[in-house]
Amino acid sequence: MDRREAIQRVALLMGGAISAPAMFGALRGYAEEPSADWKPSVLSKGELALVSRVADIMIPRTDTPGALDVGVPAFIDTMLEDVYSKEAQEFYRSGLRDFDAAARKAHGNSFLKLDARQQKALVQKFQDAAIADERAASAEQQKKLVQEVRGAAMLAQRTKPTVWAHPRPFILTTKELTLLGFFTSRLGATQVLQYVAIPGAYHGCLPVNQAGNGKRWATN
Repeated sequence: MDRREAIQRVALLMGGAISAPAMFGALRGYAEEPSADWKPSVLSKGELALVSRVADIMIPRTDTPGALDVGVPAFIDTMLEDVYSKEAQEFYRSGLRDFDAAARKAHGNSFLKLDARQQKALVQKFQDAAIADERAASAEQQKKLVQEVRGAAMLAQRTKPTVWAHPRPFILTTKELTLLGFFTSRLGATQVLQYVAIPGAYHGCLPVNQAGNGKRWATN
């Protein structure tokens, strides 16, 4: 898969935006299935188990592989270690702890001990709230930009990079990295998307059912 295409797809699935660390990670390389003796470097064993369950809820195994089948939890830990700053790592882990605390507050037990229905509902609740907050922040940022343009304050806008002051919360970072790890993995690219190692042949005027059965292409 072309790396720019991978970034575009994850951005589309995330509502049009992708964080800088995820973009750098995609440009750096693709997801690789972990070795049998792999151990997490950033996340603790308990944290990795929680992240694994959340990733499994986001992309479960159906008639195609799921997040766990392609090693997404290991991909997330590797991304945290190689791409994210120490501050960003701690922000993510702090959000993870807050997520687990919310499960305890709502149901009297840790997230991993809830039943599947409760787990899915909590993931959906956190995701919906985080998306709403991000959209509100984006709208406010857009409003500020419009005001700067109208005030002819374009010089600073052009010469200084715009820095997103608020890192993504745990649930959206997990979703972003889960999508990125899954669709750039071998199984995600070849079994969920259409894959041709060396694309280039042209076959015009094909019926849709002969052009991939509705699947997106993993190769350009």
